[in-house]
Amino acid sequence: MGAGKTTVGRALAQRCGLRFVDSDHEIERREGCTIAELFARDGEAAFRDREAAVIDELTQLDGIVLATGGGAVLREASRAALHSRGSVVYLRANPDELANRTRHDRSRPLLQGVDARARLRELFRARDPLYREVAHFVIDTGRPSPAMLTQLVLTQLELGGVLDAARKR
Repeated sequence: MGAGKTTVGRALAQRCGLRFVDSDHEIERREGCTIAELFARDGEAAFRDREAAVIDELTQLDGIVLATGGGAVLREASRAALHSRGSVVYLRANPDELANRTRHDRSRPLLQGVDARARLRELFRARDPLYREVAHFVIDTGRPSPAMLTQLVLTQLELGGVLDAARKR
């Protein structure tokens, strides 16, 4: 969370002439409430069930750039769908940088009421191996602007031969 998936994904889709889809936004649209409200109302496990179903559906679409929520990799079925049905770019950011980026964001249910920096470190330790398992490309985000980060992703996808295939779908 806070790595830039939505920002970079939207820019990438625009530059490639593809449709952008954010799985969290899709869940919010379908449920008629925010992710934070879903967490509060139904709990994380129920949210992850919805998330897995949406990811299964969205990964079957062609011609899209999909941004997922940070916890999408927690379900094995989601990891398998993401890895086998698309080209996955892991925007890897260190927890301290993520804490700085998300410090004023009250829409992140896993960071509310806790030491956000410590929680982000804990999430990173648990999730980084899962992200790496799913990813075809890993890009350390560091501090580049969203435009520079988008260009880095484009370059990796071009070098990997992914963009031509995606544009033909």
